[in-house]
Amino acid sequence: MDRLPSERSGPGVPPPPPLRAIFEDAVRYWEPRRLGYNLALSAQAVFWVVRTWPHFRPAFTLQSLPPLVVLAALANVCYCAVSAAEVLVQSTAVREIWRRRRWTLWLAGTLLALAFEYYWIGDEIYPYVG
Repeated sequence: MDRLPSERSGPGVPPPPPLRAIFEDAVRYWEPRRLGYNLALSAQAVFWVVRTWPHFRPAFTLQSLPPLVVLAALANVCYCAVSAAEVLVQSTAVREIWRRRRWTLWLAGTLLALAFEYYWIGDEIYPYVG
Protein backbone atom coordinates (compact mmCIF):
# COMPACT_ATOMS: atom_id res chain seq x y z
CA MET A 1 0.00 0.00 0.00
CA ASP A 2 1.33 3.45 -0.87
CA ARG A 3 2.18 5.76 1.95
CA LEU A 4 0.94 9.31 2.17
CA PRO A 5 3.52 11.96 1.15
CA SER A 6 3.95 12.95 4.79
CA GLU A 7 4.70 9.32 5.71
CA ARG A 8 7.33 8.67 3.04
CA SER A 9 10.80 8.06 4.23
CA GLY A 10 14.08 7.46 2.59
CA PRO A 11 16.81 9.45 0.95
CA GLY A 12 15.85 12.91 -0.25
CA VAL A 13 12.59 13.10 1.72
CA PRO A 14 13.20 14.80 5.05
CA PRO A 15 10.70 14.14 7.81
CA PRO A 16 8.23 16.95 8.46
CA PRO A 17 9.25 19.36 11.20
CA PRO A 18 7.41 19.37 14.53
CA LEU A 19 3.93 20.89 14.50
CA ARG A 20 5.09 23.79 16.65
CA ALA A 21 7.80 24.73 14.11
CA ILE A 22 5.26 24.58 11.27
CA PHE A 23 2.84 26.78 13.18
CA GLU A 24 5.56 29.30 14.07
CA ASP A 25 6.67 29.44 10.43
CA ALA A 26 3.08 30.00 9.32
CA VAL A 27 2.57 32.83 11.81
CA ARG A 28 5.87 34.48 10.83
CA TYR A 29 4.88 34.36 7.17
CA TRP A 30 1.15 35.19 7.23
CA GLU A 31 0.74 37.72 10.02
CA PRO A 32 2.90 40.49 8.45
CA ARG A 33 0.91 40.02 5.23
CA ARG A 34 -2.36 40.58 7.08
CA LEU A 35 -1.54 44.30 6.97
CA GLY A 36 -1.43 44.27 3.15
CA TYR A 37 -4.68 42.28 3.06
CA ASN A 38 -6.42 44.76 5.35
CA LEU A 39 -5.00 47.74 3.47
CA ALA A 40 -6.28 46.37 0.16
CA LEU A 41 -9.77 45.84 1.58
CA SER A 42 -9.76 49.25 3.26
CA ALA A 43 -8.61 50.97 0.07
CA GLN A 44 -11.47 49.43 -1.87
CA ALA A 45 -14.02 50.51 0.75
CA VAL A 46 -12.61 54.05 0.76
CA PHE A 47 -12.73 54.06 -3.04
CA TRP A 48 -16.45 53.18 -2.95
CA VAL A 49 -17.21 55.90 -0.43
CA VAL A 50 -15.18 58.59 -2.20
CA ARG A 51 -16.46 57.65 -5.66
CA THR A 52 -20.10 57.73 -4.53
CA TRP A 53 -19.78 60.27 -1.71
CA PRO A 54 -23.17 61.96 -1.85
CA HIS A 55 -24.86 58.56 -1.74
CA PHE A 56 -22.93 57.23 1.30
CA ARG A 57 -23.07 60.45 3.32
CA PRO A 58 -26.21 59.44 5.28
CA ALA A 59 -24.53 56.16 6.27
CA PHE A 60 -21.91 57.89 8.39
CA THR A 61 -23.62 57.60 11.75
CA LEU A 62 -22.73 56.03 15.07
CA GLN A 63 -25.23 53.24 14.34
CA SER A 64 -23.26 52.16 11.27
CA LEU A 65 -20.06 51.58 13.25
CA PRO A 66 -20.94 48.19 14.86
CA PRO A 67 -21.85 46.52 11.53
CA LEU A 68 -18.66 47.90 9.98
CA VAL A 69 -16.59 46.45 12.83
CA VAL A 70 -18.34 43.07 12.45
CA LEU A 71 -17.61 43.00 8.70
CA ALA A 72 -13.95 43.86 9.33
CA ALA A 73 -13.71 41.12 11.95
CA LEU A 74 -15.29 38.59 9.57
CA ALA A 75 -12.75 39.50 6.88
CA ASN A 76 -9.97 38.79 9.35
CA VAL A 77 -11.54 35.52 10.46
CA CYS A 78 -11.53 34.46 6.81
CA TYR A 79 -7.86 35.40 6.62
CA CYS A 80 -7.16 33.09 9.58
CA ALA A 81 -8.35 30.10 7.54
CA VAL A 82 -5.03 30.13 5.70
CA SER A 83 -3.30 28.94 8.87
CA ALA A 84 -5.09 25.60 8.73
CA ALA A 85 -4.12 25.13 5.10
CA GLU A 86 -0.55 26.10 5.90
CA VAL A 87 -0.21 23.51 8.65
CA LEU A 88 -1.67 20.77 6.46
CA VAL A 89 0.52 21.50 3.43
CA GLN A 90 3.71 21.98 5.43
CA SER A 91 3.19 18.52 6.93
CA THR A 92 3.64 16.93 3.49
CA ALA A 93 6.57 16.22 1.21
CA VAL A 94 5.84 19.35 -0.85
CA ARG A 95 6.72 21.60 2.09
CA GLU A 96 9.69 23.35 0.45
CA ILE A 97 7.89 23.96 -2.84
CA TRP A 98 4.94 25.33 -0.90
CA ARG A 99 7.10 27.69 1.14
CA ARG A 100 8.53 29.22 -2.06
CA ARG A 101 5.14 29.63 -3.71
CA ARG A 102 2.71 30.39 -0.92
CA TRP A 103 2.63 34.03 -1.96
CA THR A 104 0.27 32.86 -4.73
CA LEU A 105 -2.25 31.81 -2.09
CA TRP A 106 -1.99 35.22 -0.46
CA LEU A 107 -2.56 36.91 -3.81
CA ALA A 108 -5.47 34.66 -4.78
CA GLY A 109 -7.08 34.99 -1.36
CA THR A 110 -6.72 38.77 -1.35
CA LEU A 111 -8.20 39.04 -4.85
CA LEU A 112 -11.10 36.79 -3.83
CA ALA A 113 -11.71 38.92 -0.73
CA LEU A 114 -11.65 42.07 -2.87
CA ALA A 115 -14.16 40.55 -5.31
CA PHE A 116 -16.40 39.50 -2.44
CA GLU A 117 -16.17 42.97 -0.86
CA TYR A 118 -16.94 44.64 -4.18
CA TYR A 119 -20.04 42.49 -4.56
CA TRP A 120 -21.09 43.01 -0.95
CA ILE A 121 -20.82 46.79 -1.09
CA GLY A 122 -22.36 47.08 -4.55
CA ASP A 123 -25.23 44.65 -4.07
CA GLU A 124 -25.92 44.46 -0.34
CA ILE A 125 -24.96 47.86 1.07
CA TYR A 126 -25.10 50.52 -1.65
CA PRO A 127 -28.77 50.03 -2.62
CA TYR A 128 -29.95 50.31 0.99
CA VAL A 129 -28.06 53.43 2.05
CA GLY A 130 -29.96 56.69 2.14
